[in-house]
Amino acid sequence: MTVRAPGKINLLFRVGARQPDGYHDVASLYQALSLFEEVTASPADEVSLRFTGPIDGSELPLDESNLCVRAARLLAEATGQDAGVALTVHKRVPIAGGMGGGSADAAATLVACDELWGTGLGRVGLLPLAAQLGADVPFALEGGTAVGTGRGDQLSQALAKGEFHWVLALSDGGLSTPAVYAELDRHRERHARELPEARESVAVDVAALQAVRSGDREALAEAMHNDLQAAALNLMPELADVLELGESHGALAGIVSGSGPTCAFLVPTTLASAELQAAFARAGIRALAATGPAPGAKILEAK
Repeated sequence: MTVRAPGKINLLFRVGARQPDGYHDVASLYQALSLFEEVTASPADEVSLRFTGPIDGSELPLDESNLCVRAARLLAEATGQDAGVALTVHKRVPIAGGMGGGSADAAATLVACDELWGTGLGRVGLLPLAAQLGADVPFALEGGTAVGTGRGDQLSQALAKGEFHWVLALSDGGLSTPAVYAELDRHRERHARELPEARESVAVDVAALQAVRSGDREALAEAMHNDLQAAALNLMPELADVLELGESHGALAGIVSGSGPTCAFLVPTTLASAELQAAFARAGIRALAATGPAPGAKILEAK
């Protein structure tokens, strides 16, 4: 049973004030991209995991700390299954790049195991389990373009018109999401006089929603924003050069995606996409092209 699920970018990301429990409410406008993880699930006595594909997963954990293993065991526990599964993940989404690759793996695992074991929960029944695994997992199940609020897992679909072209500039290193949030808190403290006070409750900007609903690339370029970007740039200053390079070579806009360090560039056409990829290649920066919105977790084949 092979299931694919998409990586994502955050077209807009607002972060509320730090709460007493250490978390932040967020408001995100997600878009799933045509950059897919594939998970193949085969019958087995125990739960096992291995990685293949163009993205090197050799350093990723294979135990309970991996979202795939947790997803399989969570579904088994929720449905009273005692079966195992052998999971093979074909990785295409950068690791620790702010694109939700691990969440896509978990979403694909839920769908694959639900089908393999015949537990029959379907997409609607899997959504509560996905939310237990992480804020980005429900979106990887659903795909498309959506608004995420709360911790990012309270989803409402945002219809997007047309197709958006993206170039993704990858980084050799990763950024820890908790570290980026901690740096955001420090950044806000350091610049408390210059920055507006962070609100506890945040919302997605209307301009960004209108842009995706109308398919207006130029309007979306104007509306794109990420509250985590300043923190990511503080931790990895070289990203500023990547953003400048992209915007000086035909991108309508560039943004650090989520907690980074992947930078996403909105371009007007497929030709512009190819030209920007070439510019990054000349600078020694690996870049990928993708389009959005893409569908959520989907069964590809059953053997």
